[in-house]
Amino acid sequence: MSATYKVVVAGCGGMSNIWIDTAIERKDTEIVALVDIKQEFAEKMREKKGLSCPTFTDLAEAIQQTDANLVFDVTIPASHHRIASTAMQLGCNIFGEKPLAETAEECKDLIRIAEETGKSHAVMQNRRFDPRIRALRHLLDSGTIGKPGFVNADFFLGPHFGGFRETMASPLLLDMAIHTFDQARLILGADPVSVYCHEFNPPGSWYEGAAAAVCIFEMSDGSVFNYRGSWCAEGANTSWEADWRITGEKGTAIWNGHDAPFAEVIAPEPQEGKFIKSFVRVEADSTVYDAHSERTGHPGCLDEMFLSLEENRRAETDSRDNQYSMAMVNAALESARTGQKVTIADFIRR
Repeated sequence: MSATYKVVVAGCGGMSNIWIDTAIERKDTEIVALVDIKQEFAEKMREKKGLSCPTFTDLAEAIQQTDANLVFDVTIPASHHRIASTAMQLGCNIFGEKPLAETAEECKDLIRIAEETGKSHAVMQNRRFDPRIRALRHLLDSGTIGKPGFVNADFFLGPHFGGFRETMASPLLLDMAIHTFDQARLILGADPVSVYCHEFNPPGSWYEGAAAAVCIFEMSDGSVFNYRGSWCAEGANTSWEADWRITGEKGTAIWNGHDAPFAEVIAPEPQEGKFIKSFVRVEADSTVYDAHSERTGHPGCLDEMFLSLEENRRAETDSRDNQYSMAMVNAALESARTGQKVTIADFIRR
């Protein structure tokens, strides 16, 4: 029996391992080709994973020679538009690593192609698929802290990647902040309206481009989302999931990215005349996980992508939704460039 999904993997660097492993374990999926600009990388990955598929340096050739119907894009951000547009125009659905594309115009063009071809284009946003962030979202949805008004996310890490990130003009905003921005949209259930951003490169940074930024987003629910981040912060690091504080009408929700989220809310006892009110702690429901898979991270997101094809619907991270998260990135970059507050609508394909 032939596989339902015939996959070409584009990009055979370290990140491709988890994508390939997920495909290998699925009975309905076959990897029919590996593609990399350096064919020796594709050959090495084929040997490492015990595959027998051909290797290529050209995606179009790989698709045409293997009758593929699905492409995994695990290339660098600068290649995402070319890979995704080629895949969809040759009749393949595509699952891609973040970001959707490098520029706002490329993002809009990919959504146009997806709509014209009818192909699925889903983007990897693995941090959505975590029981703790779903529990935090549920804590807010249940009205525990009342209407949220101020959302803060701190992201301070100092990874020494080497490679392309250290030569990018905006490594934090373009390669990493998309995760935290997308998390904010999930947590609030709201979309961005405007942003003011200051981007800079602190002393001691080993990046050529700006490795730190402060962003102030106005959101569609009336709340303000404040992002503070650095990718060259040595010591006292936050989690990769960021450190969150959400203040609402009745209390504050906290999630440090490591432990379970919780809230402190105004205690039900009489408190008239108190200078500082008393509070009670409310633990988040750790059993809440409304994704379509019990798995987390990359496998959980890939499970949702595959399930969306099976159910003939848009994936949770479909490009037409993910464009709002990517618009936060592109608008922040524009604000940093101009020094002005920027409206997000200009970066969205309607």
